[in-house]
Amino acid sequence: QVQVVESGGGLVQSGGSLKLSCTVSGFILDYSARAWFRQAPGKEREGVACLSERDGRDGTTFYVDSVKGRFAIFRDNAKNTFYLQMANLEPDDAAVYYCAVDHSPWPCRDTSFADDYDYWGQGTQVNVSS
Repeated sequence: QVQVVESGGGLVQSGGSLKLSCTVSGFILDYSARAWFRQAPGKEREGVACLSERDGRDGTTFYVDSVKGRFAIFRDNAKNTFYLQMANLEPDDAAVYYCAVDHSPWPCRDTSFADDYDYWGQGTQVNVSS
């Protein structure tokens, strides 16, 4: 049984940093797509970043334009965990952040293919004060 658990959300001041973690069990990530999505109140879900891996090597990486240069997605396969390092946070970054994984690298051909991911975490809240 696959379980996906996020952690690391919280409240941060504008300009601050947070690191979100997504730990996956029941699923070896060496051939996969992994992604972060977010949803703010009254807004549609948005793909933030994704990373694919093929046979233990990094594949594609994509970021939505609004976070380029501020956010980074990276992995630690020894911990079966991947991360979203967020820097220079802005009030518009406030949202519930969800991580998602899939057995195929294919979903990470852009940040927008949420429906292609089979497994999702429960979400972690990020708040940014101005």
